[in-house]
Amino acid sequence: MDFSVKPVLTGARTVLRPFTKDDADTMWEIIGDPEVVRFTFTPNSELTLDRVRSWYGSRAEQPDRLDLAVTDRATGELVGEVVLYEWDPQARGCTFRTLVGPRGRGRGLGTEATRLIVGYAFEQLGLHRVQLELYGNNHRARRVYEKAGFVVEGARREAALRDGEWVDEVIMGVLDREWAVHRGRPEDRAVSSTGR
Repeated sequence: MDFSVKPVLTGARTVLRPFTKDDADTMWEIIGDPEVVRFTFTPNSELTLDRVRSWYGSRAEQPDRLDLAVTDRATGELVGEVVLYEWDPQARGCTFRTLVGPRGRGRGLGTEATRLIVGYAFEQLGLHRVQLELYGNNHRARRVYEKAGFVVEGARREAALRDGEWVDEVIMGVLDREWAVHRGRPEDRAVSSTGR
């Protein structure tokens, strides 16, 4: 899989676009948000603004992964990121992750961004499977992923110690044939199939 093509994906509320080095300062603020830290990574002293600038400045050149900036279509404001990575050629699958900062939450931007990039993975790249992992106490993210068609496949029980509490690592996935049926909207499909 060659992820060197960095598309622009446009939805009703969001535009996903390639990162530029100018995005680094905003992403530095987003990744420092307490909720982002709580649900995505353990803070460490190695993360510096210079490293973040180098990272986001190099995303457009990476052929082995697809990192796209999530922007609010109405304002152009950068609110987060979506990423396809860990390409497995034999399984025709990859891992997905996203993070949305405080100014992008609660407005459906994360759900739409997830649908856009996962749709791209299946409909344009021809993937068979997209998977993700999240902490079991990240209820907001789980709801977003379920709304986009991901299903829980299992959990590694109490696999991470976060803020002094043991939490599960939940594995979710969606397959190409499932996506072909619901296109990231399984709730719409369930309502129509019950005749309501």
